[in-house]
Amino acid sequence: MWIGWIEFDLLLGDVHSLKEKRSIVRPLVAELARRFAVSAAEVGAQDLHRRSTIGVSLVSGDGWHIRDVLESIDRFVGERPELQVLASRRRLLDSDD
Repeated sequence: MWIGWIEFDLLLGDVHSLKEKRSIVRPLVAELARRFAVSAAEVGAQDLHRRSTIGVSLVSGDGWHIRDVLESIDRFVGERPELQVLASRRRLLDSDD
């Protein structure tokens, strides 16, 4: 069994309130879950209106599949015009680790 995750530190564009932040973050999290069949959530910086940390994880029997999905997710988030990726961190673990 393989477990993979990616975490994004995001700077949101022209956002002036937590309500505006939610209007960007919630659809992004929902689209990640729908498009890539993964678990996704805002996992940090919930009280800051211009920053967000999004975590995405998945489990598979094939490590290569996880690498491909994480790469696709990284590209998808990086192409979003309403946000800037400040950092992304990935991790891949085998159940034998």
